[in-house]
Formats: sequence, C-alpha cells, structure tokens
Amino acid sequence: MGILSVLVAAIAGFAFGAIWYMTLSKPWIAATGIKVDEKGQPEGGSPLPYVLSFIAMILVAGMMRHTFALSGIDTFGKGLISGLGIGLFFISPWIMINNAYGMRPFKLTLIDGGYATFGCAIIGAVLMLF
Repeated sequence: MGILSVLVAAIAGFAFGAIWYMTLSKPWIAATGIKVDEKGQPEGGSPLPYVLSFIAMILVAGMMRHTFALSGIDTFGKGLISGLGIGLFFISPWIMINNAYGMRPFKLTLIDGGYATFGCAIIGAVLMLF
C-alpha cells in the first residue's frame, strides 16, 4: 500500500502543478524571461521538464511518507499541515535562495514557492488517505 500511496500522492501533486502553472502561466513566463512564440507558448518545448517533475514528485512523496511514518503523522489533518510546513519552511526558502543568487524576480519565488507549499500540502494530505 505504501508504493500506491506515494504514486497517488505524486500524481496529485503533479496535477496540482499543472493547474497552478496553467493559471499563472503568463506571470510565470514574464518572471522567468523565457522566450515565447507568437502564440505565447515557450519556445523549444521539451517533454524532459515534465518527466523530471514527475520523478521529483515521486521522490518528494516517498520521502514525505517515510518522514511521516517516523514522526507519527497519521491523520489527514496532520498530513495536510505537515506537508504545508515542508513546502513553506523547507522547499520555498531554498527556492528563494536559488532565485536570489540567480537575480530572478521575487515574483518567481512567490509563484514557485506557492506551488511547493500547496503542492506539498496536497501530497501530505493524500498520503494520509491510504
């Protein structure tokens, strides 16, 4: 059941990311400075970022499940709040550091950090459903 919960949680986090970035695509593209074509789509698209993103979701969900088991996090609410904390206090600050040194706009940190925060909350909640 552990592998199934990790996969379902990873899919939920990945799906949330699709919704998050589709909703915020224009500000995200502006903040990243990615070149776009005449339709407003990023140039030179590749499936690689999507593949790597899904692998990353599996890794995050797997480590969160492991950490939750060791910490006694065993309810939906605890999973949701713990996931929120992981995204807000572990992942988002790291994103901020990387963006700051890369001289990226703070708006990019807010967009990507928001995804990390809410995506981890969703992963944490879904992990507790199994």
